[in-house]
Amino acid sequence: MRATLGIVGLLIALVIGYLIYSAQIQQVAGDQPLAQRINLVAVRADLLSLGQSERLYLAANGSYATLEQLQSSNIMSSFPQGIRAGYVYAAELDGAAHFSITASPMDSSRSDLPTLSIDETLQISP
Repeated sequence: MRATLGIVGLLIALVIGYLIYSAQIQQVAGDQPLAQRINLVAVRADLLSLGQSERLYLAANGSYATLEQLQSSNIMSSFPQGIRAGYVYAAELDGAAHFSITASPMDSSRSDLPTLSIDETLQISP
């Protein structure tokens, strides 16, 4: 009898653990499909790479660069070619004082895709 109660208790603990685990994994994963989350990570990586390239260009040339200037200067090892995973990149510059690069969804009707941007602080904001 004691062994049976031990097994039942163990099964109850396992079920409770599974329910907690599945609730946590759902919070982390969100409602986005895996491919969309992977694309969002790639866009964030592109923005960070573009921001770091802007800093290098500023150090070498005394001002921030347009996306075309970054591409032609060979500062970046790989350039996103303006479009990646349904996002379009655009840069706003203010000489050597400020830059902002924005990644916007190509399809503006997709409310599930956030618009992301990075500035000279290299902080990505949604």
